[in-house]
Amino acid sequence: MQINSALGNALHGINNGMSDLRSHAADIASVKNAKGTDLSGLTAPLVEMQSAQTQVQASAAMMKTVDETLGSLLDEYA
Repeated sequence: MQINSALGNALHGINNGMSDLRSHAADIASVKNAKGTDLSGLTAPLVEMQSAQTQVQASAAMMKTVDETLGSLLDEYA
């Protein structure tokens, strides 16, 4: 896998995860602000937020690994 491709995939994963987090946070806010709130509507957005958080963390770990690998390669060739 090329470095640019790996970094691009990691950044794409972070962006998608953050977008999902914002979307589900808005869903939670709309349930909270509704009159006669039925809190059972919070379950799905909260679970999806956990999934999005995991995606961001995994993508950040991937980016860190690529960075460390690139640093090691530069050390070897320098």
